[in-house]
Amino acid sequence: MSDLKSDRKGGGVLFSEMTPPDGAEQQFNDWYNNHHMPSHVYGVSGFRSGQRYKIPDRPDYLAIYDLASSETLTDEEYRDRKYRPDAPTKKMLSEVIAFTRYVADEISFQVRDGLTIDDAFDAGMILAAFFTVPDDAVVEFIDWYEKEHTPMLLANPGWRMARHMRIVDADPNPFTHMMLHYIDGEHVLDSDAVAASRATEWRQKFAALDWYKPHMVMYHRHGKRYHKGEPEAATFTLDI
Repeated sequence: MSDLKSDRKGGGVLFSEMTPPDGAEQQFNDWYNNHHMPSHVYGVSGFRSGQRYKIPDRPDYLAIYDLASSETLTDEEYRDRKYRPDAPTKKMLSEVIAFTRYVADEISFQVRDGLTIDDAFDAGMILAAFFTVPDDAVVEFIDWYEKEHTPMLLANPGWRMARHMRIVDADPNPFTHMMLHYIDGEHVLDSDAVAASRATEWRQKFAALDWYKPHMVMYHRHGKRYHKGEPEAATFTLDI
């Protein structure tokens, strides 16, 4: 049976996409790896861990921070960093483009049998599916995703974990739900298990509805997972 406890996973996430300015990708990565992400993960209460992702051959980056809950972002220390950023952060954030930010609380999650959460976090890719679900369809939508769709996806050995999230703060698109899938690679999308999950009567019912227009984004894992249990966390100082 899987061990589903991890000090690196929380009950909420901050999903943040950025594209660095032309000609400044190295500076952007230096700032993110050595300044921005560790200062949040190591320095703000409620930040459990953070992982960066990237689209291959494109300067498009994603960071997913695991939070105790979305309430973590009301922490005074986080708000101070967000609204009164230090000089390097203020400069970089003024230059990045294609910025998106979604804050979500986890409704539930499922891990492939035999894996731990940390095994799932080590997946090579993240697939995020965004939905705008009407209020009167939320219960059935989540029911379908939890009881039929996710178990079928997890029948694929390359599908490690699925997280079902309710978005509480959306920018720029008014999505209501975000599903995070931790997978081994794009090849798993062509599996029989995925094809079968798309052919069920329940899924076809949703696909016929006007609002069912999932927005999908897929990134490769980039670098390490930052978390408070690292040796670096105890010695990190914010260099400004």
